[in-house]
Amino acid sequence: MRNKILTVDDSKTVRIIVRKAFKAFDCEILEAANGVEGLAIAAKEMPDLILLDVTMPVMDGVEMLTKVKSDPQLKGIPIMMLTAEGGKDNVLKVAKIGVRDYIVKPFKEDVLIEKAGRIIELKPLTDSRTKARSIFDPATLLVVEDKPAIVQQIQEGLKASPWKVHGVSSHGEAIDFCSKTPPDLIMISLSLPEDAAFTLFRLIRTNIKTKYTPVFGLVVKTETGAQQQAQTVGFTTVITKPIDVGDLESKIAKAMNLDTSQRYFTIESGVLVMRVPENCSPGITAEISTYLKPKLSEAVDAGHNKSVIDVHMLRSLHMGIIKLLVQAMQTCRELGVHYALVGNPNIVAECKGFEDTRTWAFYDTLEEAKASLTKIPAPAPALASATP
Repeated sequence: MRNKILTVDDSKTVRIIVRKAFKAFDCEILEAANGVEGLAIAAKEMPDLILLDVTMPVMDGVEMLTKVKSDPQLKGIPIMMLTAEGGKDNVLKVAKIGVRDYIVKPFKEDVLIEKAGRIIELKPLTDSRTKARSIFDPATLLVVEDKPAIVQQIQEGLKASPWKVHGVSSHGEAIDFCSKTPPDLIMISLSLPEDAAFTLFRLIRTNIKTKYTPVFGLVVKTETGAQQQAQTVGFTTVITKPIDVGDLESKIAKAMNLDTSQRYFTIESGVLVMRVPENCSPGITAEISTYLKPKLSEAVDAGHNKSVIDVHMLRSLHMGIIKLLVQAMQTCRELGVHYALVGNPNIVAECKGFEDTRTWAFYDTLEEAKASLTKIPAPAPALASATP
């Protein structure tokens, strides 16, 4: 449920600043120009937080505060008071009435968000309200690691991605970086001295800017104690060293809720092309499988009833890939999609070694497969569980 925040201030400028400050969060901002209007809106809307100016015409903030706290239905609403520097002492005097916090004008938006975040849970607007972000969109990744070789390995491994990888070596540098440029994802070495990794994690989770940022732990595979501790305190996942960059990339995409389908599925000249990459790990196989039916259904809905399943980049088969290909062909048949396979000599030879894949026909190139689909559709291969 969205938070409701009521700002009661006779200054329209202040109300605009408040609205702008909470723009990135899942909040509904209610506005009132004086205490009378504020009380009426509070009684009707029951906000989760009231930002209350001290000096206002008609009814000032202290009077409204008193009335709110004397009303059985409203008294539980937390109130943060806004005051000029000269009125700070007055706020402290009435704090015993029930003020949760105060902020001195003029104030920075970051300070307002930080203070409000201590009172109510502020949830950033997620991409679920709009189109999911793509794997091809830029992002900022922060690596907190005192071993430069590890940072360099991650930067080198992800250099083909649109992500910018920044490396810092200490807890203090990480806090400074996050305050200036909140990253999309953070990786922290669990071997930082004096439990700095876990101290940093707690600070990240108490900062409203990074409260929901995915945080990975980096640790040597044999350090099982540190892995268990990271999982217990709430790290998003743990990446073991030596780092499998392909696995890391997949976990980053999943943690940031990125749409990775474009790496495997594209529409080319009215044909849906499904490409299986060279290094098709079990994680990637599962990823393609998840997108398979939705992408084929989407293509059919758009008027495309032809598909090419391209595995020519593969070096060898494994049972997971065979099951994926069976699933792809079966889904094509269910949806009435004509399909063709593209392979390489090694894949063709390996298929001959399985009873139920030896009849699969492969084209040598994508162009040949596409051309075949413009003619009479090739008959679908027989489908069954693949057994050597």
